[in-house]
Amino acid sequence: MIWNKRNEKLKSASSMSFDGLNKVEVKEATIGSIVAISGIADIHIGDTLCGGENPEAIPFQKISEPTIAMNFIVNDSPLAGQEGKYITSRHLRDRLYRELNTDVSLRVEDTDTTECFKVSGRGELHLSVLIENMRREGYEFAVSKAEVLYKYDENGKKLEPMELAYIDVPDEFTGAVISKLQQRKGELRNMGSIAGGYTRLEFHIPARGLIGYRVSQTYKGNGILNTMFDGYEPYKGEIAYRATGSLIAFESGEAVTYGLFSAQERGTLFIGPGAKVYSGMVIGQCSKAEDIELNVCKKKHLTNTRSSSADEALTLVPPKVLSLEQAIDFIDTDELLEVTPESLRIRKKILDPTLRKRAGFKKN
Repeated sequence: MIWNKRNEKLKSASSMSFDGLNKVEVKEATIGSIVAISGIADIHIGDTLCGGENPEAIPFQKISEPTIAMNFIVNDSPLAGQEGKYITSRHLRDRLYRELNTDVSLRVEDTDTTECFKVSGRGELHLSVLIENMRREGYEFAVSKAEVLYKYDENGKKLEPMELAYIDVPDEFTGAVISKLQQRKGELRNMGSIAGGYTRLEFHIPARGLIGYRVSQTYKGNGILNTMFDGYEPYKGEIAYRATGSLIAFESGEAVTYGLFSAQERGTLFIGPGAKVYSGMVIGQCSKAEDIELNVCKKKHLTNTRSSSADEALTLVPPKVLSLEQAIDFIDTDELLEVTPESLRIRKKILDPTLRKRAGFKKN
């Protein structure tokens, strides 16, 4: 017989230890051993299991509270339900709440609508791991841009989560890192040389200043970034994330070479010929600070003077295929990331161009 910290008497069916990758049933385990106990239904992370002679609970270790939140939304795009196995709000809700059984830093909240759930975690990586796991399990859904969780003091002053960021980069990139993070409201606290021609930088920076910052991708894959939660402080002011707009598909269909050739002059494309698109879907990054709608399904009209090799002369720049982390970083506040087991698509929250423009006018 064993007791948990709530003074409940429980009975274990068996205790298992690990021998390599295999589980072996054992009658006892020594200090430091990792064991698996079966037969106890109502058990939670942080519970203390002990014998009946001296039932004394071990103090629960403090867990860092969430600082970043995203909305997980039922996918309602024109291509919804074509690639995923689990697509309904019930599937999505059950999976998110089941994650709470094993992830103590995660928070899941219902919203005003049954189609949307607010999920909070310790950072972009924390939430992106959950998204990738769900994607591999066959779930299809959409997520919003990551946003920090603010607090307010007794005087109504806005507070935001802060992080201590430790960055190891080659000496030649030190100036670039300092400049970039200072633009994101970071304060350099300390710097010093370490082995191998590297410099270690210590920054005190708002958590939102690290959203979308990828030190390893920026500095030839040699940067290393570690962060630690450092409390809440007064709001540091606005931070500019994206200086460019989006290229948006004007109509639904299949992207063709002729339409993509005209579109690539406006920016960087995320799709290639044959990709399925729909009105309101983001197909690339605009080179200017504005959104532009393009018809990438447009085909060249047949004429009497058309050369048989006309289409062969069109050369497309290879599209930029975004990873999950890159796509999460790219999306703006008026956009969503559509996640399926097979595809990642960026879209506008409002697909209809007329309604989207009206919403933009109201916001401005």
